[in-house]
Amino acid sequence: MADDAGAAGGAGGGGGAGGGGGGGGGGGGAAPARGGFRGGFGSGGRGRGRGRGRGRGRGRGARGKAEDKEWIPVTKLGRLVKDMKIKSLEEIYLFSLPIKESEIIDFFLGSSLKDEVLKIMPVQKQTRAGQRTRFKAFVAIGDYNGHVGLGVKCSKEVATAIRGAIILAKLSIVPVRRGYWGNKIGKPHTVPCKVTGRCGSVLVRLIPAPRGTGIVSAPVPKKLLMMAGIDDCYTSARGCTATLGNFAKATFDAISKTYSYLTPDLWKETVFTKSPYQEFTDHLAKQNKGTSDDKFGVPWCPLHDGGQGELCYWRQLS
Repeated sequence: MADDAGAAGGAGGGGGAGGGGGGGGGGGGAAPARGGFRGGFGSGGRGRGRGRGRGRGRGRGARGKAEDKEWIPVTKLGRLVKDMKIKSLEEIYLFSLPIKESEIIDFFLGSSLKDEVLKIMPVQKQTRAGQRTRFKAFVAIGDYNGHVGLGVKCSKEVATAIRGAIILAKLSIVPVRRGYWGNKIGKPHTVPCKVTGRCGSVLVRLIPAPRGTGIVSAPVPKKLLMMAGIDDCYTSARGCTATLGNFAKATFDAISKTYSYLTPDLWKETVFTKSPYQEFTDHLAKQNKGTSDDKFGVPWCPLHDGGQGELCYWRQLS
């Protein structure tokens, strides 16, 4: 034990010979307090001697700051959302605008969103060098009040796969229409009608149920239906439901069809209104207006500015 301590002390700070160098790792050649022994459990003497304690601490802090970085939108929809021109997700769904940034979902539903990892499975690819293993993550996300999403991501690392699946689940969030089993008393509690979704060989059917029934289904559809905010529902499934990925995708397909089915109460005259892109076109043009260069007379592109003052010129080919 003393030999190890002496070697560590010699590498750390040129302390005394043998056990005397144990204290030198932290502060030069000072003699140790306990006769050459470096310290027992919990003495706190190992942190600086290895030379990596402070570095790890700084790394964690930097990572936290990167996550708290301010959102800078890169799409027109993102800019309208951040500038409070769009008030809710329903406005986006009304005009079927594609959501390309997960921060848009966080902006509207951030505090109420809950995510759950349904499954992590290894998948393999045969290569010349052998088998390459990656991990596939299935993540469900929802606010338990009419919004649900499903994300699937494959990556070499489990944590990376889960993180990517959460982002994809946010981008795939759909509105869920709820209805009644019988008389329209109280709040909507079940699916408005029978809906069917399928993926691969799996077919899932959602059937309205009376209030108080609960969700009668397998564990996988039950999680998705609960996250969607459906309290009562009968389900029917056929096919290879042991394939969790297809089972979850079929359930999500059925849930997303609740707004696709046109019921008589939706037979109202369609009133055409301007989409947010048309309504706020002046606001978008004002933000996207670039400066021009006198030499070339070509507008400067803010998206391709490297941050060091370089200018990006779009040259038209003759």
